Parts: sequence; C-alpha cells; structure tokens
Amino acid sequence: MSEQALKAEKLDGADELAAKRAEFVLDDGVYLDGNSLGALPVAVPGRVEDVVRRQWGELRIRSWTEGGWWTAPERIGDRIAPLVGAAAGQVVVGDSTSVNVFKALVGAVRLARSAGAGRDEIVVDATTFPTDGYIAHSAARMTGCTLRPVPPSEVPGALGDRTAAVLLNHVDYRTGRLHDLPSLTAAVHAAGALVVWDLCHSAGALPVGLDGHGVDLAVGCTYKYLNGGPGSPAFLYVREALQDRFDSPLPGWNSHAEPFGMRPEYEPAAGAVRGRVGTPDILSMLALEAALEVWDGVSVDAVRAKSLALTDFFLECVEAYLPEGRVECVTPRAHAERGSQVALRCPDAGEVMGRLIARGVVGDFRRPDVLRFGFTPLYVAFADVERAARVLAEELA
Repeated sequence: MSEQALKAEKLDGADELAAKRAEFVLDDGVYLDGNSLGALPVAVPGRVEDVVRRQWGELRIRSWTEGGWWTAPERIGDRIAPLVGAAAGQVVVGDSTSVNVFKALVGAVRLARSAGAGRDEIVVDATTFPTDGYIAHSAARMTGCTLRPVPPSEVPGALGDRTAAVLLNHVDYRTGRLHDLPSLTAAVHAAGALVVWDLCHSAGALPVGLDGHGVDLAVGCTYKYLNGGPGSPAFLYVREALQDRFDSPLPGWNSHAEPFGMRPEYEPAAGAVRGRVGTPDILSMLALEAALEVWDGVSVDAVRAKSLALTDFFLECVEAYLPEGRVECVTPRAHAERGSQVALRCPDAGEVMGRLIARGVVGDFRRPDVLRFGFTPLYVAFADVERAARVLAEELA
C-alpha cells in the first residue's frame, strides 16, 4: 500500500462527516462531478413517491394547503438560508438560476436608480459562466445601460458614479478560483452601486456570509452541492433592508399581495415573496426539500474544512503519482482563493476524461483542455481522492 493510500485510510478514520456518506446513493466508483450534479440522497425517492401517490394522487388540490405546497418556496428558502449565511425571510426558491439572475440584476439597477439618477452601467464578471453574460447583456438592453465586462480582480478600479449594478461569480466555474466576496462587496457599495452574487459553485461547499457582508442580492442553483436533483429550482436572496423597494421585472400572480384576488393591478407582496413569479414546480421543489435533510446537524465550517483537506490531498496525490509536467493545475493553491474543485490542464483532456469515466472515476471536461474534479465533502472520502489520482496517473503514464 502506498504512502498516500495509508494516509487516506487515516484521514477517513478521523473524518467527522464520514457518516453522511451513507445518506447518499453511491456505487463502487468515484464520483467527482458533484459540482455539476450532486449525488442522490437516500431519502428523496420515498419522499417523491409520497408527493406523487398521496399528495397529488389522493389529496389532489387540497395539498396546496394541507400539504404545504403553497408555502414551499419560502419554507425551503429558510432551509437554505443558514447554508449561505442568511437569516430567515430573505431567500425564496423557484425558477431557474438564469431567471433569478435576470430578476436580481434588473432589480438591482432599479434599486440603484431609485437612489439617484445617472447610473447607466452594469459591470459583469468577464470570466463568468456564459448564461450570466447573456442575461447581463439582455438586462443592459432592457434598462438602457452600458454593459462593461471586467475581470473580478479589476472590478474595484472599474467602478464609478455611473455604475448601477455589478454581477459577480463567487467561484469561477472553470478554475475553481474563489473570489473575495467581502472586499468586492465593500468596493461596490463604496461606489454607491449594488452587487449581485452568483453562488452556484459555493452554496453548500463553503461559508458565504450574505448577511454578514451586506450582500444586496444573490442567486444560486440547488442541484450541485445542495444535491437537489437535475433541474431542481434555484434560489433568490434579497437583503431584508431592500425588500420593500425590490422591483422585480417579472411580476406574477404568485408574488402579488393578494394572489387569489385576481385584480388587474399589480401590488407586490411583502418580504421574500416578491421574488416569486408563477406556480411553483412542486415535484422538483419537494424533492429538493427532502434532499436538504442531509444537512441536519452539519456545520458549513466543517464542510469547508473537509473540502480544503480533500483538495489539498488530491493535489498531493497528483504530485506524487503523475509524471512531472504532464498536467498543469489552474486552481489556486491558497485556501483563501480556492473553492471545492480542482482543475487540471492537459492537451488531451477530453480523451483522458473519457477513459477515466470508463474506469469509474467521474469528473468532467471543459473545453479546450481542462479536467475538472469536484469534491463534495458530504459524500467524497479521502480513499476516493487517492484512487482518482492513481487512476489518472495510470491513464497519463
């Protein structure tokens, strides 16, 4: 047994989150793609069957009240809130990440302009996930703003009196680089603008501190580290102090102060309910609610500690097993700059990932040359990490 395999055994023996692994449906392989789609929690199939057979099949329309369907977006939002450092009443679940980015960004511009005229520029992370860029471009056209793509490190110097809103990613989806949310949020506020954070690659993987750092608005998906299932609904955070002025560009009957009044005039509801639009996707939403039960008794700080230990150990094993110079790590080594994934660059990355998957080590490939490995602390073991690096070395030898 290698030195790294012995170390993995020792680390797994001391892992305070090790018992959580049994709460997921896993096979004999190594699953390192939870940063794209989280593994299935054991409790979800039974819950979904109950929703379909009893709540829908027997109670039918009564489930909107007796089954708690109507209040699910806020109830599940309150379940997510502590995982992103937010108090209750500020997170609502529903719609896709893209729709919530649009709501948040246009809403941020409107909030900025309500405080004073002359703000006609949206700053967007130049390295962002493509959809965020597409949405930002559309939001700029809709609000009559100029769109200014800027690398996150250059954002403070790009801000000024014209800046209305800034859209940033907490973790870069390609490289796993963790951006400095506290300092960037402070810089945006110092310029008199509002900030929208995309938390897709950080929610459920590391502490975010939305309330503590005064974030204005944030969005995130729930099918990655929150394990809500394919296409599970996203979430929208609106800071409590802004809720009475939040003007969503997508007003719907579900966000009306009197939804069943069916009045032609729109009157927004109070609180996080303003973030709703139409009828909630109940099947996916209640599957997500069941999935979130795996977080019972789990500290986000403990998750972060294990995430860093897993990624540190993976990098150690890569250095020990792989031929020198065969891959280049593009993920920052510094803990303060690393999310919960490791990205390795190699010229034949697509073919290599195909061979890894064939051998049961599942990561993913990002064009043109990046191997991406996501580490979900609730179910990834240190033995998985050692095996993944060893198989990678065998395929690259």
